[in-house]
Amino acid sequence: MNLQRTLKKEINCFSVGLHTGRKVNMKIKPAPVDTGIIFVRKDLPDAEPIHANYSNVCDTMLATSLGTNGVTVSTVEHLLSAFSGMGVDNAIIELDSFEVPIMDGSALPFVNMLKEVGTRVQEKNKRLLIIKKPVSVNEGDANAVLLPAEEFKITYEIDFKHPFIGKQSYSMTFSDEKYEKEICAAQTFGFLKDLEFLQAKGLALGGSLKNVIVLDDKKIINKEGLRIPDVFVKHKILDAIGDLFLLGMPIIGHFMAYKSGHRLNNLLLKELMRKKDCWEIVSCINKEEVYKLNYLKIPSFRILDAIQV
Repeated sequence: MNLQRTLKKEINCFSVGLHTGRKVNMKIKPAPVDTGIIFVRKDLPDAEPIHANYSNVCDTMLATSLGTNGVTVSTVEHLLSAFSGMGVDNAIIELDSFEVPIMDGSALPFVNMLKEVGTRVQEKNKRLLIIKKPVSVNEGDANAVLLPAEEFKITYEIDFKHPFIGKQSYSMTFSDEKYEKEICAAQTFGFLKDLEFLQAKGLALGGSLKNVIVLDDKKIINKEGLRIPDVFVKHKILDAIGDLFLLGMPIIGHFMAYKSGHRLNNLLLKELMRKKDCWEIVSCINKEEVYKLNYLKIPSFRILDAIQV
């Protein structure tokens, strides 16, 4: 149940990039054990691969962006969230642009693609990071915390000064089934005045009512309404799962956040790694580690069988 996983075969997809509005071609390929998640810019043949790691986060203004030696890839959080949610540890992502395609603004299309090709276990255990002592960061009234717990839990609260959103909170004990059922379909959201401002600046040119829940001063303007309840806080959880996956391994602990975002999520991982007495990494490679894990509830992942078409 704790073995690493990758895809059974390659995924090919394309959709518009959120910022350029241009089509982005993306391939997701199986990868050997201990590869992790690697992004490759095929439009820049001499560029180094970019490892999906918290230390490579270079921008969190509008999304989570990764960079190595000046080469970047942006809007990675939804794809990484899908990998984390469905238990994929190793993959190589090839793109012909600087951004991951936005798809419908959620992780659902990526989850469906993973289910379509299937996943396979590999002959090496996952590493797990166990939270031993609390770690927290804050900016203003926003905060993010990791607490010791026997399983991976998430508690998130948002508070927007908007009549349609207001305060929302949601708590879940993580599993791939709960992720697929409750979280992955939550679309990103934004405000009409901000979208218009960004597009006037040449940004968010791929943003539309097809991939963003857009709110004016009082309500959402998407005619089809909301696809799931509590979508706003659930999308924040979707993002956080992707951001935390940049640690490179599953976490056993309780993530609690209030008004957090990409920047604070990343600062939390950096603070965690600085405080080495607050965590330990186990991988079930000896009896002592197996004994420790007997007291924990490790997330288990279904093996995804490829859908026959």
